[in-house]
Amino acid sequence: MKLDLAPKTADLVASAGEAADFLKKFAHPSRLMIVCALVDGERSVRDLEHTLGIRQPGLSQQIAELREAGLIVGRKESKNMFYRLADGRVTEFIGLMYRMFCELPEKAQQGNDQ
Repeated sequence: MKLDLAPKTADLVASAGEAADFLKKFAHPSRLMIVCALVDGERSVRDLEHTLGIRQPGLSQQIAELREAGLIVGRKESKNMFYRLADGRVTEFIGLMYRMFCELPEKAQQGNDQ
């Protein structure tokens, strides 16, 4: 059974579905860690592996999912792969998430240390 929705409501429903699909792509701790690590710019796979402590097979799997979703893009230089966030929308969203969950605890801790 399909309801007759006002045009604005139908648009809202479509946008909510798109937003839910977008959010689902980040619903894995390793994927969140990868995109947060890319907030400051491009990084190599080796650097991501070392920094995040995610072993290469798992890292490659999560990178592939992020790349297929269009959230990150890569380039190859010699034998190394480098990744960065795909566009401004992803950068803005991840930047907000980073400030909410990564920077604030550090600032709160700094305040407690004084």
